Amino acid sequence: MEEKFSAFRRHGLQSLLALGLTGMAGKIAFAAKDDSSGYPSRPIRCIVPFPPGGTTDILTRQITRPMSELLGVSIIVENISGAGGVIGTAAAARAPADGYTLTEGNIATHAISVILNPNAGYDPVRDFEPISLIAHIPNYLIVNSSIGVDSVPELIAYLSDNPAMRQYASAGVGTSPHLAGALFSRSLNIKLTHVPYKGSTPALTDIASGVIPFMFDQKTAALPFFKSGKVKLLAVTTDSRVPFDKDLPTLSEQGFPGLSVSSWHALYAPKGVPQAVVAKLNSCVLQALSQPEIIKQLTELYGMRVVGSTPDELKALTEAEIKRWRPILAENEIVSE
Repeated sequence: MEEKFSAFRRHGLQSLLALGLTGMAGKIAFAAKDDSSGYPSRPIRCIVPFPPGGTTDILTRQITRPMSELLGVSIIVENISGAGGVIGTAAAARAPADGYTLTEGNIATHAISVILNPNAGYDPVRDFEPISLIAHIPNYLIVNSSIGVDSVPELIAYLSDNPAMRQYASAGVGTSPHLAGALFSRSLNIKLTHVPYKGSTPALTDIASGVIPFMFDQKTAALPFFKSGKVKLLAVTTDSRVPFDKDLPTLSEQGFPGLSVSSWHALYAPKGVPQAVVAKLNSCVLQALSQPEIIKQLTELYGMRVVGSTPDELKALTEAEIKRWRPILAENEIVSE
């Protein structure tokens, strides 16, 4: 998966900082010259299609804070959760195309969910103006600490010996944690039941309390549970070990080669927003992502790989992800459960 997005890496903020932000400064200046609408003149609403406290919510709030300062108006984050992000995203698609409603979009809302649910009520490409890619985030295999497993083989043995616990949770149908869990369960000779929740936080709460033994999710939402010792991280779902968790093995190292399911997060607006407004919003995202304290917090604390992009690059990524996942979902018979 990482190789497929090499075209987007040239906007990685670490590289941009090393280059003195020359390219970004040009884009920002160009956007400023193009904007003649007086936008924005009032607060902006940004829809997060998942509950508070999860990865999507935390990332959006981290980015909209400096964006608000740059734009000179408040950006009000509104959580509209349900159906793996479909409900909030559909609401964003129906909003006026005036630049005063934005939405966080990701692999779930703008690739997977619409494949699993053709009646989602929106089209990720047709109904949205892409603003910018924000970050790539790996998924982790997270287990309840009290079940006494310290590796993926030990988890498999536990599931084999405990039929009543053959379940895995996810942040919702169509999310990358759902996909990782579904692909993992289909690689076993054990039938596992998928239990979708309305976001990461309620799912992790049940993992921590032992209701369900494991799930895949990003480290962002799991951090409080991990720090309290209620959950463990057994593996990361990337092709190679991540720099900020070098001691944690990949699923491939533990007997599951090729099972790489990460997430990406981005910012979109309803289709039809004036291109001058799109350009201004894009420049604000890039400026926000270039701030050293934002990079440090998102990478070191939450394990994200911070990136930025042009609107056209985000559109290409959205289209590529839909094309990539459609045959994978069909081949593995992954459906909206």
